[in-house]
Formats: sequence, C-alpha cells, structure tokens
Amino acid sequence: MSALYPEIEPYDHGLLDTGDGNLIYWEACGNPAGRPALVLHGGPGSGCTTAARRYFDPDAHRIILFDQRNCGRSLPSAADPETDLSLNTTWHIVADIERLRACLGIDTWLLFGNSWGSTLALAYAETHPECVAAIVLSGVTTTRRSEIDWLYRGMAPLFPEEWQRFRQAVPPGSQGRDEDMVAAYHRLLNDADPETRLQAARDWHDWEAASILLADPQGRPRRWADPACLLTRARIITHYFTNGAWLEDAQLLKNTARLIGIPGILLQGRLDIEAPLVTAWELARAWPQSELSILPHAAHSIANPDMSAAIVTATDRFRDFPPK
Repeated sequence: MSALYPEIEPYDHGLLDTGDGNLIYWEACGNPAGRPALVLHGGPGSGCTTAARRYFDPDAHRIILFDQRNCGRSLPSAADPETDLSLNTTWHIVADIERLRACLGIDTWLLFGNSWGSTLALAYAETHPECVAAIVLSGVTTTRRSEIDWLYRGMAPLFPEEWQRFRQAVPPGSQGRDEDMVAAYHRLLNDADPETRLQAARDWHDWEAASILLADPQGRPRRWADPACLLTRARIITHYFTNGAWLEDAQLLKNTARLIGIPGILLQGRLDIEAPLVTAWELARAWPQSELSILPHAAHSIANPDMSAAIVTATDRFRDFPPK
C-alpha cells in the first residue's frame, strides 16, 4: 500500500512573469488556508510531477509546485535550440522562488527538495532564511565540484560498459573527452545539427540510467521517452554543471550558519550511488538543527517505497509546526 496521499488536482495555477522574458508555471494544491509548502524538483531541468503533490497532507498544507526556468510548462523551453539559457542560473531561480512567495502572499513556507532540489532549497534558505519555516531534503546534494565529478567520472568503475559508451559518443579529438564529459556534452547539446543534439541527449540519459536501473530495473522515468524532455533536461543540466551551478565550491556547506533557527530533516538512502551519503552526513554535522535519517534499503529515487514513506512522515511532522 502506498504511503503517499491520494492524487489531487490543483485548485489554482498560473504563469509568473519574471520580467526578463521568462514565464514560470506554478500550481497550488491542497488547502488554500493550510500551512504553505514548496516543492523544489530535481534535475536541474526535470520539471515537477503530479506525484510530488502527494507528499503532503492536502487537508493541512497549501502545496505549491513550479517548473524551474525553461523546463516543464515554463516558457521558453530549453528544448528549443533558440532559447537562451544565460538567464537561467541558480540565483535566477532563487529570485523566482522569492518572487513567487510574494506573489502568493506567503510569509514563510516549508521547503521540500529532492536531489538537485535539495541544492536549490539550501541556496534559497541561506539567502532568505526569514522566509523558511522548515526544510525536508532527500537524496541530498550541494552540487560541489566533487559531486559533479563523481556523477560524470567517478562512477565509471562501477559501470565500465556504460561509461565506455558514454565516452565513445563524444567525437574523437573533442577537447575534454577524458577529463570533462559535462563540457563535451554541453557542446554536443548546443550543436547546430538537430540529430546531433538529440543523440547527445539520449546518450546522456543512458549514462544517468545506469545507476537508476541498478537500484530499480523498472526505474527509468517514463518521461524520458519524450525527445523534448531529454533535450530540455540534458541541455539545462550541462548548462548548470559546466558552470558549477554558479556556486563557490562547498558554498552551501560553508554558509550553514545562515540556517540557524530553521529545523531540517535529511533523508538519505544508504544505497544512493548518485548522491553518496557523505554529503548528507557533512550537512547534518554543519547544521545542528537538522536530523539525518539513513534508509538502509533506499537509493536515490523518491519512488522507492521506503523513501516515499519517510518523506510523508517528515512533512507530517511539520504539519502543525508553529510559524517562525
């Protein structure tokens, strides 16, 4: 039996005009008078899902979801090669979150972020701590250079066949073939030839699928069958990771003093290959008001039953949490 709350539909939605040519899709679910909670999706560039609405008690929470810049239902889409991503950075999204909070008339809210969403939650909370009541993170990442290098080089010995295919998809002689696969794929994903772009997006996701399928043989996201989704996600991810997500290295761990007064729950799968436990452990040590829960049979996916149940339990704990 699923631990998630029943499926629900939004009671409101819209497009937030950022004033710089971007329109951010947002939706509100649950109780309009409930405790505000914000979902920060992963990727970057994955877009929010209907399942993410179900991690909160709909009678108790006003659940806000949004598609980050240039993905999902936000416009323009990164799948269009003409879309300029120069206005899509971590700090643009932090500003979008704050603009959305003000637009919706919210004083403080509970943040929930998975994977890349945990990086974004920390960046927002450290910038606007007065607006954050509590934080729940799963598959914890801070997008340090070492974390990026692990994903696109360090994991190679675990998946030698998949790594060989990932490398060989980069044309011979391309700068960084061995050293910087993110930069090499970033170039391919912005190539003038549409077939080159699409093949690069497919090859990128085949590499990402290696660790997903190890934990769950049926775990490849169905959305990845959509070429537009592949192009959007791969183009945004390589845009971010080529630029170190516009974060000083270990910035989010160094600035945890800004989280004083904010309680947090960190949920980490012991079997998470993509986001190894060490990052969540280091964050818990640096953030005294956080609580680290290690799930022995969970990996990175929030679809894992143990992880889903842990997320619901965590958000329920903040259901009646007093505002700051």
